[in-house]
Amino acid sequence: MNSSPYSVRVPASSANLGPGFDAVGMALSLYFEIGIVGHTEIPEGAHLIGHRHPAHGAFALNGGIGELWSKSVIPMGRGLGFSGAARIGGAIAAHVQKNGVSVDVLSDARNDILAIATKLEGHPDNAAASLVGGIVASASGRVVQIPLALNPTIVVWVPESQTSTHESRTTLDKTVPLADAVFNIGHVSLLIAALAAGDISALRIATQDRLHQDLRMRVAPESKVAIECALDGPAWCAWLSGSGPSVAVMCSSDDADALAALMPPNGDVKILSIDTSGAVIV
Repeated sequence: MNSSPYSVRVPASSANLGPGFDAVGMALSLYFEIGIVGHTEIPEGAHLIGHRHPAHGAFALNGGIGELWSKSVIPMGRGLGFSGAARIGGAIAAHVQKNGVSVDVLSDARNDILAIATKLEGHPDNAAASLVGGIVASASGRVVQIPLALNPTIVVWVPESQTSTHESRTTLDKTVPLADAVFNIGHVSLLIAALAAGDISALRIATQDRLHQDLRMRVAPESKVAIECALDGPAWCAWLSGSGPSVAVMCSSDDADALAALMPPNGDVKILSIDTSGAVIV
């Protein structure tokens, strides 16, 4: 068992980025931190978590033993990957408890940790981004960080209302027309190419979607208004963050404050960056 004190810090995430349904995610500079009670001093603002907490489920599934504390500034139920970050954190805490702290402790077990979080989440996009950092594509148990030739600021609009990911997914069609499937395949391909090439002019088109956003925004019309406000301003692109109701916007750092001022007043605006480190042992 590991003897060095440690905690695990995991970034929030924004999933889908429009057309990348269940496959593309972005890590954000909001954090969830977790530690084992009695192993580290509980920091100010942290609290003990129960067995029904998503982090504890992943901790136990990976063989962890003991009580846990957590500290988080990630809004819950808002489409910013709280449960994915928590499950990555819990799985890593258990792995380090068993194997100790080393330079390679996370990289060597990355696929196993992602598998645990994905099993509990039901989809890999949020968890993969929180684990690896940056913007990632994930499928069939593997995750790859997409190379970025740009350095955007991410403006996130967070309304007071919450969304259940499970309930949101029940509103989606079980089958989709071939034209819509082809549309999303083409646009997610364009998105990945635009990010890698630094082609800002292609991003607004590349983040368009026909599979999930319109259906989800029928019950969250304020999210559609927020996207329209962003695209009427200096945004490069905007999308429904995960299942919503939060909206994520990509823009230049010079335009972030002006863009934040354009967002609807019935929500909290956060000016963030892309977290490029992913989950780390502190």
